[in-house]
Order: sequence, then C-alpha cells, then structure tokens
Amino acid sequence: MLDNLQIIGSEEWCVFNDLGIPAIKARVDSGAKTSSIQATNLKIVSKGGHEWVKFEVSPLQENRSIGIECQARLVDRRMVKSSSGISEERLVIKTPVTIGDSTFEIELTLANRDTMEFRMLLGREALNDRFIVNPALNYQLQNFEDAEVNKMYAPYFKEKTGLKIALLASNPSLYSNKRIVEAAEARGHEIDFLNVEQAYMKLDAHSPEIRYRGGIILKDYDAVIPRIKPSVTFYGCALIRQFNNLGVYCQNSAEAITQSRDKLFASQLFSKNDIHIPITGFAKSPMDTKDLIKMVNGAPLIIKLLESTQGKGVVLAETNKAAESVINAFKSVNTNILVQEFIKEANGQDIRCFVVNGRVVASMQRQAQKGEFRANIHQGGIASIIKITPDEKKLALKAAKVLNLAVAGVDIIRSNKGPLLLEVNSSPGLEGIENATGKDIANAMIMAIEKRLKFAN
Repeated sequence: MLDNLQIIGSEEWCVFNDLGIPAIKARVDSGAKTSSIQATNLKIVSKGGHEWVKFEVSPLQENRSIGIECQARLVDRRMVKSSSGISEERLVIKTPVTIGDSTFEIELTLANRDTMEFRMLLGREALNDRFIVNPALNYQLQNFEDAEVNKMYAPYFKEKTGLKIALLASNPSLYSNKRIVEAAEARGHEIDFLNVEQAYMKLDAHSPEIRYRGGIILKDYDAVIPRIKPSVTFYGCALIRQFNNLGVYCQNSAEAITQSRDKLFASQLFSKNDIHIPITGFAKSPMDTKDLIKMVNGAPLIIKLLESTQGKGVVLAETNKAAESVINAFKSVNTNILVQEFIKEANGQDIRCFVVNGRVVASMQRQAQKGEFRANIHQGGIASIIKITPDEKKLALKAAKVLNLAVAGVDIIRSNKGPLLLEVNSSPGLEGIENATGKDIANAMIMAIEKRLKFAN
C-alpha cells in the first residue's frame, strides 16, 4: 500500500483549473482535517436550485493586488475554531485540484488567510491514500519558477496605461514600499523607486530640474508618492517642493509632512480646530517643570521628543520626581519635548486609522506588550481588526484634513472623555494594518492618485 504513495513536501504548488487559479502555494498540514483556501468577498447565490458561492482569491502571498473571481457549488457550512481559539462558520466547496500529475476532488473551506504565510492549507483528507509527507522537503511534485508564475498571472495585470509614478523613499526592501510598487504595476502603471538621498536639484528660473545619481534627469512623472523617513525630512520635503514646482502631483505635500512631523505645531493646530487631544504641555525653562507636570494632571505622564516616531523617544514617567528628572535631563541638552497626560483607562491600547483621500480605508487596534505602554507595532504591539465608532471616524478624518494629508495614519486613544487624538503619521506603514485587516491599502493609495489626476483606468 505504502509503495503506491507519492512523497509530498511540506510546501507544494496546487492548480485549480475549475476555479481559474493557475498556481497557488499550499502549506501541507496533516494536523488539519480539511483543506482551506484564502477567500474574500463571499456571496451566496442561487443557481439551478442549488446554493453557490462567489468569492475572490488572491493566490499570491507576495502580491495581493491580483484577485481572481471564483464560484463553486456550496456543499456545507461548518463551525471551525481558529488558531486564536475563536469559532466561526466557514463555507465549504468541492473542486478538483491538480498536484503534480495527480488530479482529484477535494473539499475546501473558504477562509480569510491574509495574515497567514500561505494562501492555502492542504489537509489530511486530501493526503489520505495518496501521499506520504516528508516535512524536510519542499515542492516534490511540481515547482514553478518565478518566470513561469509571472507568465501564468500576466492576464491579471492590466495593460500599461502610461501613468508614471515615482516612489520617493529610502529602502526599496521595506514591506510598504514593495507593496506600493506591486499595486501600481498591477494597475498597469510604471513606477520607479527613487532614493531620496540620491536625488538632487537644479534651481533655475528658466530650466529647473531634479536629477538622479549619474546625472539622469527625472522628468515626465505624473505623481510622486513620498515616504520620507524622519532623518531626511528637511531634504525630502525640499525635493517634494521641487517636484511640485515642476507640475508633478505629490500625494502628500511638503507642507503637510512638515506640519505632521512637528508635534508641537501639530498639537497647536489640533487645539485651534477643536480636535481633542490628551492635555499637553510645553515649556522652555526648567524653572517651569513642576507646574508643567501639575498642568497635565501629574504623574504618571508621557514625555515625548518633538520628532519621535514609531514609539521611539517616548517615555513614561511613573512619579512626579521621575518626571522632573527626565524633563530636566532633556532640557539640559537643549532637546525639545512635550509633556502629555497619561490615559490610564486605555490599558495600553490605541487605534490606528488609515486615511486615504478623506476616507478611512482600514482600522486596527494595537495592544502593547505586557509591561509596555507603547502600542506601536515597532515596539512589539499586537494588531487586530476593530470596528471604529462614528466619533472615532470623524476624529480621524478631521485630523488628516487639518494637516492637509491625503494619506495619513491617525492614532486615536479611547478615554473616559471620549476618543482623543494622539498623533498623525504622514508615512504610515502598511504591513501591520494590511495583515490585521486583510485589506489592500496599497491599491487604495494608487487608486486615490488615479482619482486625483482624473485618470480613467
């Protein structure tokens, strides 16, 4: 009996011809009974007296911009307990799968696997009497090269449209930058990654220019997506202004980025526009430290560097004495800080709303690690999807509008006084919120540029 079984690795390529999926990587898991596939936008319809389900599969983990519309007859509904212990109903279909030279019918549960490493899981019902799993091996029955996969999915990329976009950033390997490039290419646009520090300007009334290392003149761009890290804010914003002077649309303006990075100025704008924030204090002289602490309701309190980001440069002072020491230490080296009320009832949680062109496209809750007060993902915070309230949505949209940011990560905290604005990020990361929500935010950013430029795609 065993001699007739093929050896299968812990990862294999599967083909679903009936669903129109030319190739999808699967994690082989003999611990799971039923196989499952990533599926979103599920809709049950009646067809020939039977229930069918329409759904969308994004088969490539590394490129979520590709979506394939599928349909299959619904064969069952099952309660399934997720890895986090939460039970939910899953729809079940039957469809033929091809693995190597073998084609056979399997059951698939339709699940949102956006946060999983693999878009498909191959369970033991599909393995029984067919395969022996060797977990030390991969792709024993079929292995597609990248060029083959690209060719298979070529029909799902839109034809070139002529829109030319520049992504102005520092690291092309960052998740967010890779996703934006993927999304632009998937919508048929040409996109170039430009390293901020390798671009330079010619300031001239007759023929102003932006050049790139090697003397290449940067021209013919329709739009620039700025993702400027804090250490190059001054130079990056100078480049954005130069692009703007050349008639190029910049998704976030230099002025908006500069305002959002200056926490003191931003806080003043929020106060002026009736946007509620934790009580915040700012003083120059150490002589005012005691009253500054008292003004924000005493310790515990938050001390922030004016140019902090990703939770860095943010300190929690547990006592008034500790707060005095930290504040005066910063002042002794002429470092500007804000002192802010600590919202104890938030329990180390905050909300990140991702705003694109006046719309909240996704929201996640971030929970700080035990013993940590900062919920930032870069500080080990754990992200989960959350439904925000109308007041929180209104606050996020108003904050982005006041700073004139087309793309913004708006951080909100829940307090006994209602939602409070913590800060607004002009270059918000995509990884945490895309994985938590399963939403294609990079695509929303590209579509926002198309809409702004009145570009028919």
